[in-house]
Amino acid sequence: MKRQADGARAEALAADFLQRSGLRLIERNYRCRLGEIDLILAEGSVLVFVEVRLRRDPAFGGAAASITAAKRQRILMAARHYLAGKPERSCRFDVILLDALRADRVEWIKDAFGE
Repeated sequence: MKRQADGARAEALAADFLQRSGLRLIERNYRCRLGEIDLILAEGSVLVFVEVRLRRDPAFGGAAASITAAKRQRILMAARHYLAGKPERSCRFDVILLDALRADRVEWIKDAFGE
């Protein structure tokens, strides 16, 4: 339960941070049978798919190390599912990394997947 609550708080913190940075929130927790996307935002005409990772204990490599190739693939497939049937639009994949639930600890990596 605590882990889910912390995850929800991390996503809310990330959404607030990104909105203060000028992005417009479109959807939270988009789920399909192929995967999940934590946040979907727009930055101008670009659609931004965001993965939020919270990892307080660096013993396992920190938040960035928790995005495995399999996790990345599920995010990409979920994004393709989201985009199906929608007008073509530029998009990118960003990552928000947190090692604490504090706004001053947000690390934003734009175009993290290079897709």
